[in-house]
Amino acid sequence: MSKRGTRAFRREGRRTERYGLFDFLHGYVYGRWPYAYIGLATGERKPPRWLRPIVSWLGRHFSSGDESGHGWAEAYHGKVVPTSAAEQLVRLDRPIELRGLEQIIPFDKAHDIVMKDPDHIVALECPCRSVRENPCLPLDVCLVVGEPFASFVAEHHPQKARRITQDDAVEILRQERDRGHVHHAFFKDAMLNRFYAICNCCSCCCGAMQAHRTGTPMLISSGYVASLEEEKCIGCGACAEVCPFDAITMIDGVPCIDRAACMGCGVCVAACARDALGLERDPSKAMPLEMQELLGAHVAT
Repeated sequence: MSKRGTRAFRREGRRTERYGLFDFLHGYVYGRWPYAYIGLATGERKPPRWLRPIVSWLGRHFSSGDESGHGWAEAYHGKVVPTSAAEQLVRLDRPIELRGLEQIIPFDKAHDIVMKDPDHIVALECPCRSVRENPCLPLDVCLVVGEPFASFVAEHHPQKARRITQDDAVEILRQERDRGHVHHAFFKDAMLNRFYAICNCCSCCCGAMQAHRTGTPMLISSGYVASLEEEKCIGCGACAEVCPFDAITMIDGVPCIDRAACMGCGVCVAACARDALGLERDPSKAMPLEMQELLGAHVAT
């Protein structure tokens, strides 16, 4: 088997600032054995006795020293993106280098978008779903985007990954939206401190969404919140039923949106048969990840 993807990953690591040998080894383990990695992180799998000291050390390494979980979040986080924004990410047609995106990705680590060969996309069987006893289906909904990540994953997971076209990726995004799942653009320190994948997440399987609910702030709002046109609403409750963040409550037949809890994913918008819901910009939240606007601003400067 060719090791081209692994060599490219290591070569890119050497060119990345503040990315040392430990980071490369961490990234290699994460990309090479994601199912074991996520299984341990979610508690679905127990480490063998000999590995427990290493797992314990890693937990302390990423801990912030309190119960908040900010240490993990600083290194490994997902930005909620509505379907239109996710489609922009998988339709890029040229290399991209955008750095210093703290206003969009408000963490000290892993907030760059550096994409080589962005049309190289791999659909991977979702590690979060795969480690669950009764996972949501289908499994192959994690989109690994650009190099060296796509080749690395395809190289090491030939039975669980397949190369797809950009049109295929868009179709997966739309199908997952229709299933009520959330698109997250994921960033990780060990993955060269930058964006590497779009995960299509269900609240029952996704480790990041479960961590977010229990106080580890791994997820960032899209920058939007849901808004309601009451005159169009018939009070069916479909929006409250599908909201993956429990941000909508029906009161006297009217959807009430908790703006603080709403992550602006757009799942409720897609589920509303009356077009009574939309997304509006919320200036109190991090800026949206809209590639067309970002690239336009980059060209303008």
